[in-house]
Amino acid sequence: MTTLIDNAGNTTGRPAARRTLPGPDGLVWTVLRLHRTALWVWTAYVVITAGLLLWLWGPGASAAQKAFDVFGYSGAQDNAYQGSAPVILIGGSFDSFFYEPSSLIGIASCAIAVFAAGPLIARELELGTAQLAWTQSVSPARWLAAKLAVPAVFVGVGTGLIVVLYRLVWNAHNHLLVAGIGPRSFYFSIGPATVATALFGLAVGVLAALVLRRTLPALVVAGVVQLLAGALRGNNWPFQHSPFSRLQPELPVYSKAITSSGAKVSDPGCYLSQKCLDRHDITGFTRTYLHSPDYWPRQLAETGILIALTALAVVGAFLVLRRYQARTHQPKKETAA
Repeated sequence: MTTLIDNAGNTTGRPAARRTLPGPDGLVWTVLRLHRTALWVWTAYVVITAGLLLWLWGPGASAAQKAFDVFGYSGAQDNAYQGSAPVILIGGSFDSFFYEPSSLIGIASCAIAVFAAGPLIARELELGTAQLAWTQSVSPARWLAAKLAVPAVFVGVGTGLIVVLYRLVWNAHNHLLVAGIGPRSFYFSIGPATVATALFGLAVGVLAALVLRRTLPALVVAGVVQLLAGALRGNNWPFQHSPFSRLQPELPVYSKAITSSGAKVSDPGCYLSQKCLDRHDITGFTRTYLHSPDYWPRQLAETGILIALTALAVVGAFLVLRRYQARTHQPKKETAA
């Protein structure tokens, strides 16, 4: 309880307004409170995408799995071409719907860069709220560290969860996907580099905002840079392809038909003919993409490049902020009357 004196000189026991501490906890809480709408949007994205992946892992693959159990890979192909999966009103077969969360990941990656460039940094610089925070015992460096660290935790955890679930769906149902560039592109693009790409977008957005200090230009620059990074991902880095081919390495496939005795034999190529399957005594099928030895070298190289670029962007952001702060504190020259 603090004793205050009113305008008439009387004392009162009304407690003084509590001042928010500028410590780390206070900065974290301030960032969360200022950007709670973006936090809820991000949480909704993670929950919805994770729910879709869990659905694909479970009931979403049931129609394609039934077709595969009867006719093998030919059944999975027919399911993909006919669009007979339970999600026909949304996007067609399991094969087509499997790749849609990957598109959401790409959109979210660009959205992270745009958010970091606009609402997170540039808008506060334009409105002066950042400068106000710097006058309340919060150094610019600590302010920027909080602005980077808090979103980075949510981005890293959320994207990492989605990547883990996506790999879970892949491991369980990759045999239901139609062979071609789709499975190969997905296999080599989803992994640690996916998380690194999202964090790179955050750092690029912050750097663009501090350099330009205007919301709209920062949004455009950050979005374009992140789009270019996404275009390079998966296959277009110079180290990821030979001068003779720009395609990902082939994925080895183990595919066999199973007889009534349990023996695994080559697929007789009956396609959708039950009579042919009965004639060859085929009662089931097994098919899976095997692990490629090229996966981890490509993922680790790409992740390392993205982490290095992210670190450079973060260091650049702090240097730009220090330079900006030094200019704002330069004493103005007095002009003669």
